Amino acid sequence: MTADLQKASLSKRIAALLLDFILLTILITGAATVFTALTDYDVHLATADERQKHFEAEYNVRFDITEEEFLALSEEKQQVYNDAYQALRKDKAFLRAYNSMISLIMVILSASILLGVLVVDFVIPLFLKNGQTLGKKVFAIGLVRIDGVQITTLQLFVRTFLGKFVIALMIPTCIVILLFFNAANIIHLAILAVLLIAQIACVAATRTNSAIHDLLAGTAVIDISSQQIFRSSEELLEYTKKIHAERADRSGY
Repeated sequence: MTADLQKASLSKRIAALLLDFILLTILITGAATVFTALTDYDVHLATADERQKHFEAEYNVRFDITEEEFLALSEEKQQVYNDAYQALRKDKAFLRAYNSMISLIMVILSASILLGVLVVDFVIPLFLKNGQTLGKKVFAIGLVRIDGVQITTLQLFVRTFLGKFVIALMIPTCIVILLFFNAANIIHLAILAVLLIAQIACVAATRTNSAIHDLLAGTAVIDISSQQIFRSSEELLEYTKKIHAERADRSGY
């Protein structure tokens, strides 16, 4: 073993990521279910649904139709549909319930994702050591500082919160939600594309094949079985001195 970084193979990293993603999905889903039950989301959903049915009955239309179905309607029926939709969008009870639903969705998703990421990428690695999530533990890979020293709790938190939660998950999730509610624009799509390209470029171009969250935290993903991990900078320095001394002895100086 040497002090050089023994980078984990891409196949191991992908396999560990998939295993962690499954666990993360389970935690997020469970947390979202609990948070939904603790809020008034279902009440607002029922109110919005009731107001929508009220206007459907009043105008004799259905709002849940496809664009093709709408275009197949006669001009008269299309006008009735548009009148009904405009009336619904001006209804204060519907707007209040609809806006509350969107706000709660953002809050519930944010809290659920944060909880899941903290458990998977911060709490578990604190117990398993060397930045190992369950996926990394199974496939014998871990995290070190780029100089081969053990990562600190602060580095792990920066990697988890700023790198994983904010950049890798929350920004894309918010954009996807905006797309779902037809509220996204070209700027949001551009941000999503830039993040994806930047992530791929970082992994492909950096010496340690590090993603954005590793670059932010100053960490690298390594193969535990072949990587020598130093407990401190002082231990690394002593090891370096020892190696230099051995090389000097072998060279005859």
